[in-house]
Amino acid sequence: MKKYSLLTKKKPEKRLLLALKKKAGRATSGRITIRHRGRGAKRLYRILDFGQEKIGIPAKVISLEYDPNRTAFIALLEYQDGDKRYRLAPQDLKVGDEIICAEKTEIKIGNRMKLKNIPVGTLVYNIELEPGRGGKMVRGAGTAAKVLAQEEKFTHLEMPSGEIRKVSQECFASIGQVSHPEKKFEKIGKAGRVRLKGIRPTVRGTAMNPPDHPHGGGEGKTPIGLKYPKTPWGKPALGVKTRKRKWTDKYIIQRRK
Repeated sequence: MKKYSLLTKKKPEKRLLLALKKKAGRATSGRITIRHRGRGAKRLYRILDFGQEKIGIPAKVISLEYDPNRTAFIALLEYQDGDKRYRLAPQDLKVGDEIICAEKTEIKIGNRMKLKNIPVGTLVYNIELEPGRGGKMVRGAGTAAKVLAQEEKFTHLEMPSGEIRKVSQECFASIGQVSHPEKKFEKIGKAGRVRLKGIRPTVRGTAMNPPDHPHGGGEGKTPIGLKYPKTPWGKPALGVKTRKRKWTDKYIIQRRK
């Protein structure tokens, strides 16, 4: 396919793969906790290094590969000590490039360093929320956060959502933007592609009977007839704020738009 023409057709590294059993939306009790899940194409999980385990050791990009478990592409790195690791591939990273993770290093696509050493205006991704815990934020295809300011022990970041938040300067982040930004323009095109992802058909609540869904009942395509949309279990849905009070709230300077 055209969009993968730049990716190598190399087979994934065997020792960096993990076989995960499909749960089909069921919890350990066997009950369905997420509806409309099941089947789908088999896929092996690629073990990615989101942290900075190989700090100070340069690595060469051997290949850029497709990962069925995420929206972005991944890069296979070979370190100077012979070890191989998968990492999230940033946009414009090429096979043969050399990157490094260090406390302070060159501002170059793919390099990873502490936020306190990254200049204002730089785009970053795979950002730690707590020092030493590995990248937790900005990992989806085409996303990037912007360094807005350096203040005392914190760095101000503008997140992809528009939220501005403080993150400890001791946290690591990678330079650049996550690969595959054209993902948002992708058209699925047919039902079969959704089924291969393991997603089963979804029935509208308005097409059901009153005992089956709060939106059910009425003649023809009647509106839901309630004050607000509800889930099948009667809880408010669509646009309802679900974020509970979290300890990270104090670091949010400006909420997302």
